[in-house]
Amino acid sequence: MTIHPPASSTGEAPRLERQLSNRHIQLIAIGGAIGTGLFMGSGKTISAAGPSVIFVYMIIGFMLFFVMRAMGELLLSNLNYKSFSDFAADLLGPWAGFFTGWTYWFCWVITGIADVIAIAGYSRELWPGLPLWIPGLATVAILLLLNLTTVKAFGETEFWFALIKIIAIAALIIVGMFMIFSGFQSDAGTASFTNLWSHGGFFPNEFMGFVAGFQIAVFAFVGIELVGTTAAEAKNPERNLPKAINSIPIRVLLFYVGALIILMSVTPWTQFAAGHSPFIAMFSLAGLGAAATVVNLVVLSSAMSSANSGIYSTSRMVFGLAEEGDAPAVFSSLSRRKVPQNALFLSCVLLLSGVVLMYAGQDIGKAFDMVTTVSAVCFVFVWSIILASYIAFRRRRPHLHAASKFKMPGGIPMVWVVFGFFAFVLWALTTQPDTLVALLVTPVWFLMLGAAWLVLRRRPAHLARFAAFQDALRAEEIAAREQSGRLLQEKESIKG
Repeated sequence: MTIHPPASSTGEAPRLERQLSNRHIQLIAIGGAIGTGLFMGSGKTISAAGPSVIFVYMIIGFMLFFVMRAMGELLLSNLNYKSFSDFAADLLGPWAGFFTGWTYWFCWVITGIADVIAIAGYSRELWPGLPLWIPGLATVAILLLLNLTTVKAFGETEFWFALIKIIAIAALIIVGMFMIFSGFQSDAGTASFTNLWSHGGFFPNEFMGFVAGFQIAVFAFVGIELVGTTAAEAKNPERNLPKAINSIPIRVLLFYVGALIILMSVTPWTQFAAGHSPFIAMFSLAGLGAAATVVNLVVLSSAMSSANSGIYSTSRMVFGLAEEGDAPAVFSSLSRRKVPQNALFLSCVLLLSGVVLMYAGQDIGKAFDMVTTVSAVCFVFVWSIILASYIAFRRRRPHLHAASKFKMPGGIPMVWVVFGFFAFVLWALTTQPDTLVALLVTPVWFLMLGAAWLVLRRRPAHLARFAAFQDALRAEEIAAREQSGRLLQEKESIKG
């Protein structure tokens, strides 16, 4: 939980500040939607599913749009909610805030480890013979320094990281379109849109190949909910959060579907392989060796962007958990720059385990696959809690839903459709040996959380903090109702 009552004018501890502008929020949302999985994992996804991967990304993007709309409606229903762990605690109970907050923290630590592995792997391609620990350690050090300054510095860094991704994908689409319309020839054949269906059709590996695409593609979307963790530090959230969430379908169509159509039109899907970035391969194929090197650097910046988001979100989540007594109090302190520095140090120390993991196993690709599957399963849990909170919200706060200006399309029936999709994704993870192992390992985390919760839940300090948390929410709801009533009276008096 990350609810913080408003600081008084007397000498209270400093609070998180609203320093993220609309420009930052929009690009953070785009950066979250364009994950490392698109640049790194799309080769494996294409080789597994063939051209049907286009439908895989469209379906996942479509389903997650409704999760984001549910999250948006809940966050805007009470501006004292600082993230989705807050409304989970309020609507489902304190256990939900505890499980959601810590699982989301765990998700991003695991994702950050995957990013460190990816950065080390691509650094070795750029500089053969480079020891893996050097890029891993350098990445963590750079991101720690960036995040220790101010939240605005994080927003600015993420803004430029996201912009690099956008430019890279736009360049790929433009170059690819030129190659297609000019009839570019290569060893793989002629660049043409017919490559999408002339090598076994859209479903060359039949239904199970299509299913296999979901295993990898889900990880490409982790971080799409990141805009929800910026709620506490976003300027004018009523305007900026809806704008960021509503643009998700356009981003998915352009950045995922558009890029993949171009890639598979220039080169038949049969030429793609796991462990190799199709983005780099396409520029190399075009004879743009320098551009291929630049794209390699873009892939590195994409992984840096994801790790940067992970450090930001985990530090804020641990800070909030500590504020409510769900984590050690040492993590609840803010620096003079109003940054949760102790929580940042914790996240960065844990990211260093990515370096250890690379040395423990010989195959970087297998290490990446294992941690990304665990991360994907945990993110599905967090997304499910958001939807469960929405169901509770509709049942317990119908007046707030009726007053909402940002209602979730489809309502409760659509929630159950998305739940059905998540069940399908979990089943898909059981169909391959490597993802099945990761799926079977993940429950250990929830057993550990359950044991911790049994110890924590009856502590008087925790119960007192949760009561204060609920009081702060009710006060905000009453204040919002009073303001709404005043506005209504003003309108009526103007009409009169």
